[in-house]
Amino acid sequence: MSNPLSIFVKTQRKLVKLSQEELAFKAGVGLRFLRELEQGKQTLRLDKVNQVLELFGKQVGITNMEDGHVD
Repeated sequence: MSNPLSIFVKTQRKLVKLSQEELAFKAGVGLRFLRELEQGKQTLRLDKVNQVLELFGKQVGITNMEDGHVD
């Protein structure tokens, strides 16, 4: 199940020509975590997601939803 985050990480990893093992090591996360991230797992630790994104100059942030309302 892909999502924008998983697609971004996988695309960026391939652009810089790193294997999953290499990216996991450079980011300081486990290989299993990185694989789950790239597969679009719904429940991941945000601190670890940010460790990976930091290598690409990014971080998780808050964005507006399309309908913009709170239930």
